[in-house]
Amino acid sequence: MDILQDHLARARAGGAVFARTVAEPPWGLRLAGSIQLAVHTVVRGRGWLWLTDPGRAVELVPGEVTLVRGGPDHHIGHEPGTDCLEPEEFRARHAHDAQAENPRATVFLCGAYRFTGDIGNGLLEALPQVLTLQAAVGDPLRDVIALLSHELAASEPGQPTVLDRLLDVLLVLAIRSDFRRSPTAPRWYRALADPRLNAALQAMHGDAGRDWSVPELAAISGLSRAAFARTFRDVLGQTPMQYLTDWRMALARDHLRNGELGMATIARTIGYSSPYAFAAAFRRHHGEPPGAWRQRESLREPELPAHGSHAH
Repeated sequence: MDILQDHLARARAGGAVFARTVAEPPWGLRLAGSIQLAVHTVVRGRGWLWLTDPGRAVELVPGEVTLVRGGPDHHIGHEPGTDCLEPEEFRARHAHDAQAENPRATVFLCGAYRFTGDIGNGLLEALPQVLTLQAAVGDPLRDVIALLSHELAASEPGQPTVLDRLLDVLLVLAIRSDFRRSPTAPRWYRALADPRLNAALQAMHGDAGRDWSVPELAAISGLSRAAFARTFRDVLGQTPMQYLTDWRMALARDHLRNGELGMATIARTIGYSSPYAFAAAFRRHHGEPPGAWRQRESLREPELPAHGSHAH
């Protein structure tokens, strides 16, 4: 059980968008803050990215990848503070720049990534608003960028699948790189560095529906019950059973949002003896029954903003 992979797999929604753009200066593009995670990289030339203040713009250069979390709109342009167009108007204005072969033109890739549910939101919230990753020589990140650029150079059969997988790889490399060095990385990620806690977390994530007890988890960790409970609380900020309940409720919310499973199946999958036991636990945790929660959430499903023609 790879817990980062477990989070990513449960967070992933079908539907990534990627576009390769050639733009002659002056150029500027505004992208909506409703994009949950935007990915930008320059293949040739350079550009600048900023949120609301052009004075704090980040330079985009070849070999680096910049991720932008949803929230405020963000802008990319040939220089900080340039006029930025909406995507549709931008595409129309620069539609023929690729044919002009102007050496001053910038070639850049833009991606939009959508997560689903609370597990995905938890990953996003652990990332900074803007994250730039530098790819050193020999870094696989550099190879992924090159592959993306090559794939987007021409339309080929199966391209949406290739782009989706490359974007997945790019995202994993980015999250792994940031979490390794970030003091705001999720507690569960930091806990994975402790082999004793890692073993217990692997067990809970691998079989969330099992009727786990603290003595069982302590035995898996190779610790006494008291030492395990103390170490777990010190690192994760809650008891093992609170952590397990929170994880089960996160799974339940995503099952409810997905709408494919009935209450009895959800209850059994996440470790409750009956739909009634599950409903009671859910109400204690969220203040409303699962059916009412699902109905309310069904009205809030976000759409994936589109930029470019390569979508899946």
